[in-house]
Amino acid sequence: MAEPRTLILILGDQLSLSLSSLKDADPARDRVLMCEVAEEATYVRHHKRKIAFIFSAMRHFAEELRQKGFDVRYTRLDDEGNAGSFGGEVERAIAALRPQRLRVTEAGEWRVMEMIRSWEALFGLPVEVLPDDRFLCSHAQFQSWAEGRASLRMEYFYREMRRRTGLLMRGDEPEGRRWNFDADNRQKAERDLFRPSHAQFAPDAITLKVLELVERRFSNHIGSLEGFGFAVTRADAQTVADGFIRDFLPEFGIKQDAMLSADPFLNHSLVSFYINIGFLDPLDLCRAAERAYHEGLAPLNSVEGFIRQIIGWREFVRGVYWMTMPDYAQSNFFDAARPLPDFYWTGDTQMNCLSITIKDTIRHAYAHHIQRLMVTGNFAMLAGIDPRQVHEWYLEVYADAYEWVELPNVLGMSQFADGGLLASKPYAASGAYIDRMSDYCGDCRYDVTAKTGPDACPFNRLYWDFIGRNIDRLGRVPRLQPVVRNWSRMSADRQALLRRDAQDFLDTL
Repeated sequence: MAEPRTLILILGDQLSLSLSSLKDADPARDRVLMCEVAEEATYVRHHKRKIAFIFSAMRHFAEELRQKGFDVRYTRLDDEGNAGSFGGEVERAIAALRPQRLRVTEAGEWRVMEMIRSWEALFGLPVEVLPDDRFLCSHAQFQSWAEGRASLRMEYFYREMRRRTGLLMRGDEPEGRRWNFDADNRQKAERDLFRPSHAQFAPDAITLKVLELVERRFSNHIGSLEGFGFAVTRADAQTVADGFIRDFLPEFGIKQDAMLSADPFLNHSLVSFYINIGFLDPLDLCRAAERAYHEGLAPLNSVEGFIRQIIGWREFVRGVYWMTMPDYAQSNFFDAARPLPDFYWTGDTQMNCLSITIKDTIRHAYAHHIQRLMVTGNFAMLAGIDPRQVHEWYLEVYADAYEWVELPNVLGMSQFADGGLLASKPYAASGAYIDRMSDYCGDCRYDVTAKTGPDACPFNRLYWDFIGRNIDRLGRVPRLQPVVRNWSRMSADRQALLRRDAQDFLDTL
């Protein structure tokens, strides 16, 4: 092949045929570059399943591009000469292929975009960076929406996105005359032997080679590869999406906040992996869910809740990320500094809710949003864990975690480390919430009804200590004023007892 006109770099979470950098590509004159690099697999110690999923998906996508006529230069992790970084592999490809220009769709993570911005001067050729139009709200559009607002609330952004997309709208009014049906989606779940099974896919020859590579190269990373069943092709990812709409969407809404010890997936979609890597189009998914509602196959509360997660939260946190980085990553509103407890890496704790959630995370590289927010996240905030360590743990252990989506969710929503830019209050809760929404507490060594003492649920013991030690900061949060007043009404002796009881538990960490 002659020297290519354009070298098109495709990153590991850009596996879309509709990617902006591919739209005007000419297979006869352009070359595609894809590369597995150690720097991306180890800048945090990603879960083994996450690495295997991404590498296998990349290899399958490269084969799909070849079938479309593209000449793909693909560097595997263990290839001789692999430079180990995006920059090193781009430099090697430029030297070997001598392209006229480099083209790339903007990266999702700040640090990678900083790297890309340096390449034109570093490599001495034009670098064309295109917007990632797989998202529905551009950086400029989000900035325009956010400008002048003292705080950013997803609910108002979400309404704007509903109007813009027309999803679940009747003219200017929302379907069902309500924007948000979250209040209808808080029912506790029970075991259901007739619940359909979520799709799993047996590893093919490509995936088996990746699994062997990951086990060999990343043996000290968290997780196990046993039973690996991720979809690693666009076709299989679409099978997961179709199965969700058909089998799980009808019951998704009402029980989306529920937690069951024997069923980590319940009616959740399990499509975040595939949206975030590029296999599934988010707007297509939302339209499929909307069709299910109009065809009478799923109720409005389920469909609205699902659509809100995608065009609401997903787009919102991306907007917050790019508007506030890099300073946002250092947010620490409560000045929390306690190290992350060791049991976050093993699940070996007598707190049953944490043990189940963490062990499921280790096993599946997945936990649903309430487990992340109200179990592992809630505990970390109540215990005063350093939010940077909490952020890095979430980034490492979940296969759908990329910094643009994970960082605002953890620092803003889960830890309130941004002081209320993203969320209107800290999502702090005692053990009563977990007991109400799960079956975890019945088999726990601790008593969820006890407020103090060595047998009391640690969430109960930590809750008032969290309020007390942060009382000056929380006094500035409008939605916490009733809680702040309750603390202030307590006698000094009662406050001291609650604080000592919490400290006795914290000393055991």
